[in-house]
Amino acid sequence: MNDQPRPPIDPSSLCPYVAWAGNRNKDPILAVFKEIFPKEGDALEFASGSGLHVTYFAPHFPALRFQPSDYDVTVFDSIREKRDDKKLTTVADPIRIDLTDKGSWPDAVERRYDVIFVINIFQVAPLSIADGIFALGEELLKPSGEIAIYGPFKVDGAYTTPSNQAFDGEILAAGVAEWGLKDVRDLEKSAKAHGLALKSRIDMPANNFILLFGRP
Repeated sequence: MNDQPRPPIDPSSLCPYVAWAGNRNKDPILAVFKEIFPKEGDALEFASGSGLHVTYFAPHFPALRFQPSDYDVTVFDSIREKRDDKKLTTVADPIRIDLTDKGSWPDAVERRYDVIFVINIFQVAPLSIADGIFALGEELLKPSGEIAIYGPFKVDGAYTTPSNQAFDGEILAAGVAEWGLKDVRDLEKSAKAHGLALKSRIDMPANNFILLFGRP
């Protein structure tokens, strides 16, 4: 567990807050991913940021190939450095994916994925990002593939805990358009439009969830 004080909320990929949050949640997420990820195949991460998670997870899945990606190409050096420092041969060079721009998406003819995952994006991203995640998943997932989304969410318009309500208030106070906790039901609607459904909602520490989507 990360016992360091929490830095101010900041969505920048290389900022102290993102590093703090990543170190705080990486072990609980890994424990679940060990249960739900395939032992071999291909995994794609959206919004890889500094590469903290993908390079932490990869050694635990020696037969799984990891493809990091991000909208912001300035983080790519950080991903490569972490990968090379750990000598991770199963982590590919990062690629740019803009979830709002289909022209930036990988070609499904070249590779499909057993699992797609994204960590801590929706509290500081517009809900429209969900459409990109599920549309891309519809194209890139193998028939039995799944999408795992980690983070804090509301359910049926309500906060699941007082601490999540306080956290959301702090995010909203920043005054940035479309920041704030999203509702699981809205993600379900977006997934349904792309032939995907919520298969499980896994409770996580610090009042977060892993939402697991796949074909019905």
